[in-house]
Amino acid sequence: MSAPVSGGVDLNPTLADLLIVHVQPTLLILTLLVGAWYAWRFVQSRHTPEDRARWPLWRAALFALGWVVLLLTTQSRAATLTQGSMALYMTRLMLLAEIVPPLLVLGVPRGVALDPRRGAGRVLNTLLDPWLALAVWTAVIVFWNIPAGFNASVVANTAATLLPGLYLLSSVLVWAVILRPLPAVQPATIGSRGWFGLLAALPMMAVASVWLYTPRVLYQPFVNALCLWNLTPLQNQQLSGWIMMLAGLPALALAFIQLFQWLVGLTEQQGVPPGQPPA
Repeated sequence: MSAPVSGGVDLNPTLADLLIVHVQPTLLILTLLVGAWYAWRFVQSRHTPEDRARWPLWRAALFALGWVVLLLTTQSRAATLTQGSMALYMTRLMLLAEIVPPLLVLGVPRGVALDPRRGAGRVLNTLLDPWLALAVWTAVIVFWNIPAGFNASVVANTAATLLPGLYLLSSVLVWAVILRPLPAVQPATIGSRGWFGLLAALPMMAVASVWLYTPRVLYQPFVNALCLWNLTPLQNQQLSGWIMMLAGLPALALAFIQLFQWLVGLTEQQGVPPGQPPA
């Protein structure tokens, strides 16, 4: 039997309860505009065989899946329960950081013609610089997960809107560097992308480790909070650490795969005469 608290909040909500629609107008409008623009461009690409080959259905399906997960994550009742469950809050953030961005990036068609010296190509060439993406991602992870930053975001009520948006945008930059959807403005090799992915995984793994092994609750708003599903505040914090660590494993595995491919390529090039490609 569920146990309501003051304000009528259920301490044992089901998945159906968490997915009840709760509209956040700004995020909803932006999400709908992005989805509509993508759908319009995809329909236009169906006119010629070359465009259909460049933009296959599986790419559109991945983008649509990421778009749906984005809607469910930002426009549901789960977004209103920040102070009731740190673990639920972290699950939302990890969906926005580790699930939605790679799906959206994989939905970008091949062979997008961009000039890295002018217009949109120049802007994307700057935004997708690995060092800039790494700096933005690290700043978001570190600042908003130290006690002072996280406490301030919860008290100021920016944790429910601003922080998820920052996680999403900074993670899109990171995944765009790793997956390299725009080679015209991203000249990085697979080796450099592998090293980048390895470095980008470290801040999140470090924060997750702190949450797992710290014997006390780090964040003031959760010290005496009445948590969902009868978890104690410390259990909530430790579970959040597991969620963050497990969510970061796929990106870390991909970084190791890219580094392995890079090392294999270096091995194949050994002993090859100058000017000849490896076998």
